[in-house]
Amino acid sequence: MPTIVFASPKGGAGKSTTAILLASEFAHNGASVTLIDADPNKPVARWASLPGKPDTLKVIEDVTEKTIIKTIDGEAEESSFVIVDLEGTASRMVPYAMSRADLVIIPTRGSALDAVEAVSAVREVRQQEEAFRINIPCAILFTCTSAAIRPRTLSAIEAEFRENGVPVFSVQVHERDAYRAIFSFGGTIRTLDPKNARNLPSAAANVEALAREVIELLSSEQDVDR
Repeated sequence: MPTIVFASPKGGAGKSTTAILLASEFAHNGASVTLIDADPNKPVARWASLPGKPDTLKVIEDVTEKTIIKTIDGEAEESSFVIVDLEGTASRMVPYAMSRADLVIIPTRGSALDAVEAVSAVREVRQQEEAFRINIPCAILFTCTSAAIRPRTLSAIEAEFRENGVPVFSVQVHERDAYRAIFSFGGTIRTLDPKNARNLPSAAANVEALAREVIELLSSEQDVDR
């Protein structure tokens, strides 16, 4: 089953948040999901310790450089989706996880400085392609964006990525109170109490659109491989 790896060399890009949102959305739609927390700060594990984690979503946190590949391979046999939340790209776990990825998602904020870091993550993917002699699909995902305003700088950065052959998600993960709330109250966007977060329907629609595009990317890659 597909393995989706989240990688970013820069903190604060919404990597762990987006991994949880995507895993929860898949689980909401009836899929079995394994979410591997390979970030030493354990943000996913902390979220999972709160009430409200979907029953079909399993979180694994005790992974090391020696066990990451075996863990991914084993869970891919059991779950509909395996999602890996990696730490910064300097970790030795990164190339191992990427070698098993059907899609590497690189979250980034829409600034020039963050874009530079995203480019380094793309280079890391390309290096692993050469090292393992395999194709590793990857795409840039803009996060923490405004749902109402699209700055010119963001449009320019996106255009530059595309001109250089770097795929970019059409969907952006917007800055939303609801996404922060799940780390305080637990659960998912679908189960949050409206008293604890604003604009839940819009947040749910944003995550649903992201999940749909991820499925489309995975399906298109499978068609290419045939």
